[in-house]
Amino acid sequence: MLKEVYKETEARMKGAIQALEEDLSGIRTGRASPALIERLQVEYYGNPTPLIQLASISVPEPRSLLIKPFDISSLKAIERAIQASDLGLTPNNDGKSIRLNLPPLTEERRRELVKVVHNRVEEARVAARNVRRDSIRDLREFEQEKLISEDELKKGEEELQKITERYIEMINAIGERKEKEILEV
Repeated sequence: MLKEVYKETEARMKGAIQALEEDLSGIRTGRASPALIERLQVEYYGNPTPLIQLASISVPEPRSLLIKPFDISSLKAIERAIQASDLGLTPNNDGKSIRLNLPPLTEERRRELVKVVHNRVEEARVAARNVRRDSIRDLREFEQEKLISEDELKKGEEELQKITERYIEMINAIGERKEKEILEV
């Protein structure tokens, strides 16, 4: 029974790490990356749709992205979505595709992005702690229902704490790696 709780806890914490990595992939660094815009919501026939479902995104040069819509009629909607986003990029529309040139990041913008990374990392840490809290609550319920002993409860809580610490270290490492990437000139 304890092993099942540990497995579920680890699975949920892995989910928090995956969500963090997806989140951080959208934060731009000095290099162009399709992850920067692929989850951008575009109003397509009245429905918000991720850009990745509407167009192919390529990196022709280190500081530019090329967006080729599958349906040319969505070009204007894609352009509007990019302008409305908080990316601070100006789309260049040639009638068939959109080119985004990424300007070099200023020191001030890098610092702002690092703050955003810190906030996302803290949200992931909180998510991991919430998973731990839920798992400990489950263990306490098992103990109240006499499914596990008090000693097993203590051992389980200690093991959950170790799992949580391990995942928080992983989350911190991901955040530090992204921070270095952003600050790299």
